[in-house]
Amino acid sequence: MRPVTLGDWLKHAMARYKKTGVALGQVATNAHDEALYLLLRTLALPLDSDPSVLKRKLTAAEIMAVENMLQRRLDKRIPAAYLTREAFLGEYRFYVDERVIIPRSYFLEIIPQQLDAWLPAPAKVKHVVDVCTGSGCLAILLAHHFPKAKVDAVDLSPDAIDVARINIKNHKLTRRVKLHESDVFDAVPKVKYDVILSNPPYEPSAHCDKLPAEFHNEPRMALDGGKDGLDIIRKLLRQARDRLQPHGVLLIEVGGLQRAMDKEFAALDLYWMHTADGSNCVCLIQAGRLRAWKG
Repeated sequence: MRPVTLGDWLKHAMARYKKTGVALGQVATNAHDEALYLLLRTLALPLDSDPSVLKRKLTAAEIMAVENMLQRRLDKRIPAAYLTREAFLGEYRFYVDERVIIPRSYFLEIIPQQLDAWLPAPAKVKHVVDVCTGSGCLAILLAHHFPKAKVDAVDLSPDAIDVARINIKNHKLTRRVKLHESDVFDAVPKVKYDVILSNPPYEPSAHCDKLPAEFHNEPRMALDGGKDGLDIIRKLLRQARDRLQPHGVLLIEVGGLQRAMDKEFAALDLYWMHTADGSNCVCLIQAGRLRAWKG
């Protein structure tokens, strides 16, 4: 029986998600949430629509639009965020396209809930930086969290810089967030930061090769951290040593590399921040310990 209402199309979409076995995790972690999101966006309906919207009958033109969207998502494996040209971190919306990795980060919970406790005077933070900024999303979260601070946003990809510029403008932060096209700090003027934050490429190259098709649509350089995943992290640790204020902190999100990090950088006595799902994949290093490190 051909789907008629939005609710029918949601059930139809979920069945197709299951049949095709598409990869999730870039926008939502389950088929229901991603399919509903795409249906609402395709039909130009509010994301906070009342559940009664599921009884709405689709027009012939809307059915064509929905079929086209599902074909692109499920058959061509185009990530949902690239179809809608948007992604969310909490309450904040960001423009995204194939030039940048789709925003997803545990810093969404760590910045507002845990970061201030590691700073002597959070209200007086003057200068922070997001290294490997991609779409600029974490630099923007930092700017919102530290409303009096200057924020640097660093990325090696000129394409990513272009997308970040769009988001910085959309969030009306062009006066406070400065973009730098640079390999870590190579081309960034010497500044002492209160906070250095990074969600760098950390997937081992061999793991990148085996990722589902959806993730191959994302820029490889935003995912691939070299043979063991630590190439960019090693460089960041070396360069951050002289970039922090005495009271400053460095935070790095490392995915599944906790054990490798603890082994190689045992002398840094990494502190792993708690996350709600227990992954605890963001480490914190205080400036004094980093300066004393012999690595």
